[in-house]
Amino acid sequence: MITDHVIGPVTFGSGPDPCEGNKAMHCVTSSGRPVPVALRVLERFLDILARTCRVITGFSLVFLTAIFGWLVFGRYVLNATPTWVEQAALILVMTIAFLGAAVGVHENGHLSVMMLRDALPRRWNAALALASDIILGAFGVLMAVFGARLTLFKWDTMIPLLNLPEGLRSLPLTISGGLIFLFCLGHVVRRLACPGRTDPLHNQQGI
Repeated sequence: MITDHVIGPVTFGSGPDPCEGNKAMHCVTSSGRPVPVALRVLERFLDILARTCRVITGFSLVFLTAIFGWLVFGRYVLNATPTWVEQAALILVMTIAFLGAAVGVHENGHLSVMMLRDALPRRWNAALALASDIILGAFGVLMAVFGARLTLFKWDTMIPLLNLPEGLRSLPLTISGGLIFLFCLGHVVRRLACPGRTDPLHNQQGI
């Protein structure tokens, strides 16, 4: 049985490389079969989501640092502690943690245990990686569903000092769960549509 392996990237005609992007997408397998256009569009869309999350977490981290600086300055220099900082910091930490976790799923950047996969025959590797994506995607669905319930339950309660809905604290959990599901779905589609295709810039998942 002949297994497809990825070669490339290959440029089609003039203009920018259709495979160009932050994931260095490959467009042709060794058998000459192109990667489906729909798959490349899906990957571009997921890349945009991941970049958006990185921008949000980056600004959140900068803002978190700035308000804690103001907290220290107000407490020890002005002798007037801005008490709202701690409440705002909790929302920012939740945003950074959960959106960052979703980006890690997209880039396969989380820690993984490879012993089982390395010990089994090579033909089982793809099946284990696929199972890992499915399990993690199911976990993302649970995060989204129960996070949404918690957000709705707490939405009518206001956060002290900020006068914002309490549900904002669990909203990052809900969004992260949905993103984890989408990113895992993208991994599953890619593995099924192009089983011989690999991405050299992303780590391989393990179980």
